[in-house]
Amino acid sequence: MLNQRAIRLPLARSPNAPRDLWWLFGLALLVLGVGYGLRDPWPADEPRFALIGRDIWESGQWFLPHRGPELYAEKPPIFLWLQALAYGLTGSVRWSFLLPSLLAALGTLALHFDLARRLWTRKAAFWSSVALLFCVQFSLQGRTAQIDAVLAFCTTLGLYGLLRHLLLGPAWGWYVIGGIATGVGVITKGTGFLPWLLLVPYLFARWRQWPGLPRFAGGWRWALGPLAMLLPILMWLLPLLWLSITAPTPELLAYRDDLLLRQTVTRYANAWHHHKPLWYFVVEVIPVFWLPFSLLAVWAVPAWRRRLKRGDSRILLLLSWIVLVVVFFSLSPGKRHVYILPAVPALALAFTPLLPRLLRRLSVQRAGSLVTLLLGLIIAAAAASALFARPGFAVRVETDNGVAPWDWLLAVGMVGVIVSLILWRRGWTAFAVFMLAVWSGYGLFGFPQMTDARSGKSLMQGVARQLSPEVSLGLIGAPEQLLLQAQGDVRAFGFKRPLDEQKALAYAWLKENSTHWLLMSRTALDPCIEREWMLDVGRSNRRHWFLIPPLAVDRACVDAKGYLAPATP
Repeated sequence: MLNQRAIRLPLARSPNAPRDLWWLFGLALLVLGVGYGLRDPWPADEPRFALIGRDIWESGQWFLPHRGPELYAEKPPIFLWLQALAYGLTGSVRWSFLLPSLLAALGTLALHFDLARRLWTRKAAFWSSVALLFCVQFSLQGRTAQIDAVLAFCTTLGLYGLLRHLLLGPAWGWYVIGGIATGVGVITKGTGFLPWLLLVPYLFARWRQWPGLPRFAGGWRWALGPLAMLLPILMWLLPLLWLSITAPTPELLAYRDDLLLRQTVTRYANAWHHHKPLWYFVVEVIPVFWLPFSLLAVWAVPAWRRRLKRGDSRILLLLSWIVLVVVFFSLSPGKRHVYILPAVPALALAFTPLLPRLLRRLSVQRAGSLVTLLLGLIIAAAAASALFARPGFAVRVETDNGVAPWDWLLAVGMVGVIVSLILWRRGWTAFAVFMLAVWSGYGLFGFPQMTDARSGKSLMQGVARQLSPEVSLGLIGAPEQLLLQAQGDVRAFGFKRPLDEQKALAYAWLKENSTHWLLMSRTALDPCIEREWMLDVGRSNRRHWFLIPPLAVDRACVDAKGYLAPATP
């Protein structure tokens, strides 16, 4: 039952159709797009994908993506192709690298809204879509040039197609479309098959004869979905296998094996990085990154329990699938918070029938005010401490990012405190205003302040000022952002290749012409480099960088160290 002190709020009403969609997408463009075009790609993943996308477009080598001189086998090609198309459309890395994630987030919102209104009501669909938009993890990834927003669109389209068929069907066409979407998801990031886990709770509900499931016999047509999933996978995989058979090279065979085995099976079963405990997602990720849903679940769980007792198949399928996704990723030793992003749109769907009533409860609204106040106080206190007390974390942030963002962070924190107090009885409106302030401050002030340092642009501009136009620059042990931001004639000697092999290639290249110079970090320096001839060009991304002219390299030392052993790019 509703709290006796329930209140009537503007949140209980939604705009008239079709104005609700205009409001939703206008708000989405503001939340996801504020600051767009004001920064360059940042580590860890963005410079890599932007570099590969630019090189694909400029070289025309679409089938085998390269990262500098190396084949890039860590991810399938779909997102890289999207990066290339975005670059071709805009002609600018800065204006293109965020475009795939932005469009994918908007597409996910559209799919969620349409499915929610079909399963419940248009008003409920509007408010659950707004809640999805302001979910911390969803908006964060929609503003980030990583693969996960595009993967979430693929998995959401897969869920859309399967649920249109399983709950609102028969709809064999949508069933096939859902299968195709999961196949595209697989060649986006391997785990695009996740929507098929929906069949586990569906078969249980059919076995237990839950009400609300359409009764239809499909026979052989049930095979169309898995076959549709295989279609885009095989369209990419078969040419790769054929090429590896008809024109094998050691590099191509290593690319094939790394991509198909090490980056999929081995990465899941025996991950070599990002090791986290079994409870990582439940304890460390969901409580914060799934706000507001993680807090609203306190009131939603009893309502879901009642609906499950009544045999609501919609809630069963959605909640079961979310649990299966979280369990699937929890069982792998390697975990990152972005892995469970595909479950967020499904969680918003499960909240759809509950939100209009929940948002009229005073206790729910006060919880929203409290969490907004707490977040605002934490940010404001940290920023004030950094401004006046200079703690260690402030020094690290300024050293790593080349900027002190404490003024706008203090302002954002104070916005959270003020709106939570003013909108005490409309707490989730306060939370939305606060999150809009967070993204606006980050986009309008944080982006311009931090981009030159975090992207490596400032460093490479300094390098360009110290080199004459005829000089060619070689990079040793450099991250992708330095190659992306480099000006003039530049080449890298590898990213995954061992450092000694990079040096063997670089020192041989250095001998070819007196206009060849090297750039390397302090940690990459060796005894063969005479320190008095190096040029200090400053710090970037936690490393100190130096320009190495040819005369700074002791050739006899290089020969003695064996750096000129045969090696090929």
